Amino acid sequence: MPSLPTCRLADPSEQIAAQLAVIARFEAALWDGGFNENLLASYQSAWRRLEALLEPQATERHHFVIIIPVADSPVHLRDCLASLLELCRAYGYGGQDAQGRWRKVSVLLADDSSDARAIERQRAIAAEFDAAGLSTQYFGLSEQLALMDTLSGIDLTGIVGIHERDDFGHKGQAMMRNIAYLKCAEMDAKDLSEEHLLFYTLDADQEFKVKVATPAGGREVCAVNFLYHLDAIFNHAEVDVLTGKVVGDPPVSPAVMAGNFLEDVIGFLDEMAAVEPEQPYRQPGKTGGGDAAYHDMADLFGFKRADSAYRYRCALPGTPGNADCFADFSTRLNRFFHGEHPTRVTWFEYAEATTSVQPARTVYTGNYVFRPAALSWFIPYAPLRLRMSGPTMGRLLQAELGARFVSANLPMLHKRTLAATGQSEFRPGVLDAVESPVIDLCGEFERQFHGDVMLFSMQRLTALGYPAATLEAAKLETAKLETATVDATLSAMQLEMRATYRAKQSAILDRLTHLNSRLHDPAGWWNQDADLAPACVRFAAFAANIEHNFGTASPCYARIDDLARREDWRARQSAAILDLHANRLRWEQALAVLRTPSA
Repeated sequence: MPSLPTCRLADPSEQIAAQLAVIARFEAALWDGGFNENLLASYQSAWRRLEALLEPQATERHHFVIIIPVADSPVHLRDCLASLLELCRAYGYGGQDAQGRWRKVSVLLADDSSDARAIERQRAIAAEFDAAGLSTQYFGLSEQLALMDTLSGIDLTGIVGIHERDDFGHKGQAMMRNIAYLKCAEMDAKDLSEEHLLFYTLDADQEFKVKVATPAGGREVCAVNFLYHLDAIFNHAEVDVLTGKVVGDPPVSPAVMAGNFLEDVIGFLDEMAAVEPEQPYRQPGKTGGGDAAYHDMADLFGFKRADSAYRYRCALPGTPGNADCFADFSTRLNRFFHGEHPTRVTWFEYAEATTSVQPARTVYTGNYVFRPAALSWFIPYAPLRLRMSGPTMGRLLQAELGARFVSANLPMLHKRTLAATGQSEFRPGVLDAVESPVIDLCGEFERQFHGDVMLFSMQRLTALGYPAATLEAAKLETAKLETATVDATLSAMQLEMRATYRAKQSAILDRLTHLNSRLHDPAGWWNQDADLAPACVRFAAFAANIEHNFGTASPCYARIDDLARREDWRARQSAAILDLHANRLRWEQALAVLRTPSA
């Protein structure tokens, strides 16, 4: 068991070094052979002792501005802010002033809601946490419009879009973040000009916790001292932008997870067919997987595809039987369409944070940190509202920042759905009508497809020299030729990505046939038990939703096969790519205005 040094050290630097050694021993023990939860409170206490020793160095440490965009999601927001307050209390980063306010942490809550009730609740939540000592600035629609009015002479439509003043909500995470970054530039110049600032942006459906596997199932714990590690990395390394990842629910759309999940559902039914309903369910030792285990096209990102189905961990207490877990799993199925993956959970894998730093190529827009100097990088192509905006931005940062763009083992807990409903509070592009059993993914599906086209086109264009002012300065002599290069790249990638999606659709259809055959087999004991009839209906509804979104008559695939729609997407994507240089110049103009004292 780690312990405090037995001798008293007079020199502050020696005391700090000794306390860091204590923390290192606690940390090694905490993760030795898994997660040892009985050590967590002592581990957190050791960090708080360190903070007391570091208090005289407060001016040298970073002040974190936590940027949280939120759209009609007060429950997620409350959980997110509660986790941040728990993090502050558990680890004590920066300490508190005489009024009990955390000195080195503040929140910018960027509200992108449209529902008046959600707006009122979220404003009240901001005030509640502000009163609890977590300085929280509410940046609502009227405040956003006032800020944009100060920049009315600069054309920022290619960065923040075009929106009606009386309908300014639901701009989407990328455009909302870009407007929030303008506010951050103003804050950097005025409110906190004496501080060493770091801007830390996350999503409202994330928490400052990690998900760990235990013999009893998953646990969500405040076991990582995010702020201390980030402060240390930015103090000791030439880093401009750092990204973490997420654990828990996948950060991608159901549009690119259906094949893997079908494989797992089939594996579950195959297993059930081989056992008796009253026998105890055989729980898996550890479900989930590493990077991109949930992604149907993991190979495109350089990850190895899983070799076999992943087993479901039944959430019922005690030793449930197979029939009980059959019914339990049936209640989880449709959560998949709202972003959960009930079988391929991502678990936290411990690695010491500061030594885990490595070059990055993907930005997790819900978990990245940057210096004020990196405010020169907004989220590109935001008005297109594409999925994969983070990976696309990452390829550009990789090309421009090189080694100053890094990742570290500081993942946040991601929770797509609410426990009470199994649905997200707000999820654009997913339609789940109360009066209909159909969950329609078409909006999100289309944005995912063209987001993939954009990402892999960007990968090719950066190899040609983009995002410099011209793609191939030595070769391209006219803007017309440059446009032709971009158009040709996008057109080729549309065809290649459609072939990839078509192959995945074929695999999904084969699996769906297998699923329906197994599910409706009269010999299956679940079809012979009246008590399981509701569970069978839920399995059938899941299969019907897969058929609707991925089957031969799928309206989702019809959208990406529509030549007129594809041409419209290509034209808009091409214009956005070619306008990036001009938009960056306009952005710098806006930053200059906001950083001027009279702004």
